[in-house]
Amino acid sequence: MRTDTTSATGADPVVTDPGLYSVVFENERVRVLEYRDEPGDRTCEHDHPDMVIIPLATFRRRLTVGGREVEVEQTQHQARWVDAHTHVGENIGEVPTHALFVELK
Repeated sequence: MRTDTTSATGADPVVTDPGLYSVVFENERVRVLEYRDEPGDRTCEHDHPDMVIIPLATFRRRLTVGGREVEVEQTQHQARWVDAHTHVGENIGEVPTHALFVELK
């Protein structure tokens, strides 16, 4: 079981992109991040442990994971599970991204 909020590479999104990610709650079992960006914004490469994403708005993104690009649309309030991974994200839509990430430790 994880005991920290970083992966083997240690690229914590709160550190790599502090203007986009903020910690809204943390305890010994979970960390909740709020994410906000604008159309055209792009993150630095960073890691997430296993987590639940809760979109607070509907948005479109391009994710680059392991050199592979995938376009995704997240629908407001449709929570979903996301396995641990490293990625770069880019807002390719016409509206801001707003979401909560419940990261498991």
